[in-house]
Amino acid sequence: MFTDKVELKDFEKTDPEYQDLLKRVLAIQCDCEIGGPHLYLDEILPHAPTKLYRLVVARTAAEEVDHYRKMAKLAGDIGEDVSYVLSWPNQKRYVEAFRGKITTWEDFAVFGFLIDRVGRYQLEEFEDCSYVPLSDILSTMVQEESAHISFGTNVSRELAEGGDESRERIQKAVNYWYVKGLDMFGKSESRRSERYRYWGLKRRTNAQQRQQYTEEVNALIADMGLEIPDPNEGRLYT
Repeated sequence: MFTDKVELKDFEKTDPEYQDLLKRVLAIQCDCEIGGPHLYLDEILPHAPTKLYRLVVARTAAEEVDHYRKMAKLAGDIGEDVSYVLSWPNQKRYVEAFRGKITTWEDFAVFGFLIDRVGRYQLEEFEDCSYVPLSDILSTMVQEESAHISFGTNVSRELAEGGDESRERIQKAVNYWYVKGLDMFGKSESRRSERYRYWGLKRRTNAQQRQQYTEEVNALIADMGLEIPDPNEGRLYT
């Protein structure tokens, strides 16, 4: 296992596989960070239920764009231009969960509840990782991501408690995003995931992350009085 700590000045001295993996993971992270606002901003910002909620939507999008900016700078520092993801159509996104559009308040809430939670898991993988500049920028990003999760979770709970029609709508959104979230962890048996761990760029296997996530969200979904969706229905990766 690789145990060194790599600063920017040392990057070009590292193994080519290390360089390729770091560039790849930064590109994917950039795409996910900017992909969220591209999903929901056009429809949800002008139609959020209250003025306060519109402010939350705008602030959430601004913070995600700033996350992109920070990750894009890291990528640019090592020679990886990720500006192309700014203009990509949603259907070209690296991760399937970001292909499409969010047009309902329920979907926006559950996106924060479930998908931003996956985003937190992904950021946590980089904590104390071998590439020091990446590890150094995480604190604020994780805090902001946690706030997005809390908002989405609280609104999802309120909607689940809002009567039969409201509960049906939020259940439908949970059913849709639940499997998207599970798939975001990738294949359980992934050679690339093992190489990330070998080089100290990630800590857990895809299967470990997915299992921990599943236990966390299943308890929350049940506590909301909702049904836990079938984890295998419509899955792309196992």
